Order: sequence, then C-alpha cells, then structure tokens
Amino acid sequence: MRISAAEVRRLAAQGALVLDVRTPQEYGDGHLPGAVNLPLSAITQARQVIGSADRPVIVYCRSGARSARAAAVLTAGGWRQVYDLGGLSNWNGPLEP
Repeated sequence: MRISAAEVRRLAAQGALVLDVRTPQEYGDGHLPGAVNLPLSAITQARQVIGSADRPVIVYCRSGARSARAAAVLTAGGWRQVYDLGGLSNWNGPLEP
C-alpha cells in the first residue's frame, strides 16, 4: 500500500521498520531518519533484518520501482503490514548521512 511522508513518520514513531532497498552506496548518500539498508538484491534476508512478520514495514527506494518489488516480495513472504513510500522524492524531510 502506498503511503505519504506523514504516514511514514506516524508509523515509524509507532515502531514500524523503515527499509531502504537501494544499494549501500545510494543509502550512504543519504537516507530517511532511522532507515535500515536492505538492498532489493538481498531482500531474501528480510527475516533476519525485520524479525517478526507482525512488525509493520515501510519500504522506499530512488524512484519507486525497487520498493514496489520489495513490497511484493515481503507480502508474499507473510508480512501483513507492508507500506510503500515509493521514491525518495516522496519524502519531504531531512535525510541522514
């Protein structure tokens, strides 16, 4: 499900995990506050990073294509609360280095 930057803030404050599915280099160039890097190419390792399938997860990438694929993989893997911010341009706040 696509969500807004305001919803990302609200869900993250309630304990949702924010996943940046870009490459480590892209992540290092700036990412959402508190985001964890799990590149799409490593999404099969999601269980080790996310933990419980009950935990809400928010995904994002550069343009929205990788986050959409990651959301589909996570949903198929049993996560019930998967939210997609889409591309980084949908974020309207500061980034962490």
